[in-house]
Amino acid sequence: MSFAIHIDQLTKRFGSLVAVDNISFDIEHGEIFGLLGPNGAGKTTTLSMLATMLKPTSGSATVNGMDIEREEDGVRKSIGIVFQNQSLDDELTAWENMDFHGRLYQIPSAQRNQRIIELLGLVELTDRKDDFVKTFSGGMRRRLEIARGLLHHPVVLFLDEPTLGLDPQTRNHLWQYIATLAREKGITIILTTHYMEEADHLCNRVAIIDHGKVIALDTPKNLKDGIGGDVVTIRSPKPEAIVEALKESWVSHVEQKNGEVTISLQNAELHVSAIVTLLYEKRIPIDSLAINKPTLEDVFLSFTGKTIREQEADPQGNMQNMQMYERMRHR
Repeated sequence: MSFAIHIDQLTKRFGSLVAVDNISFDIEHGEIFGLLGPNGAGKTTTLSMLATMLKPTSGSATVNGMDIEREEDGVRKSIGIVFQNQSLDDELTAWENMDFHGRLYQIPSAQRNQRIIELLGLVELTDRKDDFVKTFSGGMRRRLEIARGLLHHPVVLFLDEPTLGLDPQTRNHLWQYIATLAREKGITIILTTHYMEEADHLCNRVAIIDHGKVIALDTPKNLKDGIGGDVVTIRSPKPEAIVEALKESWVSHVEQKNGEVTISLQNAELHVSAIVTLLYEKRIPIDSLAINKPTLEDVFLSFTGKTIREQEADPQGNMQNMQMYERMRHR
């Protein structure tokens, strides 16, 4: 079976820093695949190697069946990229930005014009085609960048933090475009993100990356189910008594922290009444009770012991991240 992307023990070092650490996985044709993790986890470095902008230290990868080191030109013709940082020319119109990109790829004039019309319509920018990009909102710029990345008919589209800095409404709007591309155009999409809801909403599968390693890879549903199902949180003046009382077979895990008890179980709504009845019979008071479905944040916490926000706030990790990008900048 051929894959849109095949990665085998891919590694990237910058001096003593291992930015990407021996990762291996495959991405199927037409899949929306997410690389999820905190800033500095190795997501952008992985994308940069797959896009032939960085050479691996070791390991290998193919994109659309072509080796990222031996067949760089073929790989580049097969991919579209939307960078994390805005790369449009503010002093050109939307049409001129698209036209310039098409000329770089040597797309014939008639085909180029037709393609620009089609793609500006896809991202709902037809009525702004002659406006300067400097007048565009952040969401409009992102949509134009996606349209530009699709101009040369790529089979794989890389999106590096595609909704970073956008408001929730614009983010949701952009998700619709991305899902439509995969569903209707059959394009394989690889996106990096540290937004949990983005990965959960969009991706067929997610690879959670931390410190350059893939620590979990599966569908969002399987990842969430794998940590014990739903979570019931109970606040009580006697949390230790709750932990002792809940020795039922349908309880996967019970943990006490900061006056709260978290109970992991499947189909929590079916067992809440049993929990309340049991605690009432044992005269254990309840101040509050809440049911939460597990999120990918919970998955990340389960595997690393920290939330993504805590990882991003880690001074040592931030220092390593700065050192890595400083090395990349001077390559």
